[in-house]
Amino acid sequence: MAQDEGGLSLGVTGGTLGIGPELGYRASRNFGARASATFLGISRDVESDDVNYNGDLDLQSFGAVIDLYPFGGGFRLSAGARISDNKVKLTATPTGDVEIGDDSYTSAEVGTLTGRVEPKDFAPTLTIGWGGGLTRGVKFGADIGVMFQGTPKVTELNASGSLANTPEFKESLARERAEIEDDIDGFKFYPVLQFSLGYRF
Repeated sequence: MAQDEGGLSLGVTGGTLGIGPELGYRASRNFGARASATFLGISRDVESDDVNYNGDLDLQSFGAVIDLYPFGGGFRLSAGARISDNKVKLTATPTGDVEIGDDSYTSAEVGTLTGRVEPKDFAPTLTIGWGGGLTRGVKFGADIGVMFQGTPKVTELNASGSLANTPEFKESLARERAEIEDDIDGFKFYPVLQFSLGYRF
C-alpha cells in the first residue's frame, strides 16, 4: 500500500466515554473505520428532592464507527454505535427526616437507600472530528458529538430501614424512582468528546 493511502492505526482514546484502546483503519482517502473499548470510574453526588445520593459512575462500553473524510484529509464525519454497560450505583443514608416519594420518614424508617441507574445497552453515535492525514506516523485525533443512549432507568431501588418491606413504603419508593428518572431525563443524549493519540503503520 502506498504511503498516502492510509493504513492500520493503533492508539489510545480518552474522554467522556472513558479511556481505552482504539484500533483504526483508513481504507482510502475518503473512508475508514475505528473500534474502541473505554472504561472509567467517577464518583459524584446526585440530589433528588431532599435526598442526597452518592453516585458511583462506572463507564464500560465497546463500539465501532464508520468514518467519512469528505475532503480526503483529516476532517471526518463518523457514525456508529456502542454496546454499553454504563451504570450509576446510588447510595444514600439520611441522617434526619427525609421525603421519599413525597412522604416523610425518619432516618431509622428509611435506613440506607441503594439503587442503580442504567441507560439502554445499544446506543447509536454521531460525531465530527479530526483524524490526521494519510501519512504514516504519530497521529492526534479528536471527536465531538452525541451518543443516543435513551432515558436512563432506575432499577433495584431498595431500603434497609424498619419500614423497608411495608406496602406503603414500597409505594413511596416507586414514586421516588419515578422522580429520579424525571431528574435525569436530559441524559438520554450523552455528550461525546474524545481525544486520541496513536500511530498509523
